[in-house]
Amino acid sequence: MSVVEITSESQFNEYTTSLTSSTPITISFHTPWAAPCTQMNAVFSYLSTLYKDIAFLSVDAEAHPEISETFEVSAVPFFVFIKNGKVVRELSGADPKELSAAIQEISGQKPASGAEVTTAAPTAPTSGTEPEVSEEEDLKARLGKLVNAAPVMLFMKGTPAAPQCGFSRQLVGILRDNQVRFGFFDILKDDAVRQGLKKFSDWPTFPQLYVNGELQGGLDIVKEILADDPTFFQKL
Repeated sequence: MSVVEITSESQFNEYTTSLTSSTPITISFHTPWAAPCTQMNAVFSYLSTLYKDIAFLSVDAEAHPEISETFEVSAVPFFVFIKNGKVVRELSGADPKELSAAIQEISGQKPASGAEVTTAAPTAPTSGTEPEVSEEEDLKARLGKLVNAAPVMLFMKGTPAAPQCGFSRQLVGILRDNQVRFGFFDILKDDAVRQGLKKFSDWPTFPQLYVNGELQGGLDIVKEILADDPTFFQKL
């Protein structure tokens, strides 16, 4: 099946209910301005040509918050896998190989064409034996990608629709008042990110706001920045 672009909540409901209960469904949540989503959208589209038994749905997480909130989307790119009417797996991040493996698992069979999804996940050329990567190095690389997932990234407790602490709620309000388009990550959903980011940023508390991959600070710092320069966000 080709990728079905979701244009409304009603279309989403009508399409999913029209499928047989045995049809596996994979939903890709993305935003047009998050760079990792561009790569994963291409991978997602390619995989849809290999697995004919799966329904592939594409949802702009920002344009359709009601659908995003239903599946508790906490960051993009984000993928939901449904089988026999139940969510069997969720996947967050821009890892083409992991997405391919998850789709193959939900399908229960090899790609229809028998092709290997190698072109979707290019790797750097190597010579000899590759050095082992420690868990700490792997987490650091992941955090580096997360803080650069959008020009403005907010690491918060909860989601913008349902903040789980007053500081996060206030910072979301500030960003919205200044009409800032931002990505977010719910640190309550991933303890490795929650603990790792404290060391990565040398900042012990949340929320944390990043602009172009650089830590700006928490709520108090952002308030100070705006007090000194009310047009700070307009200059981004």
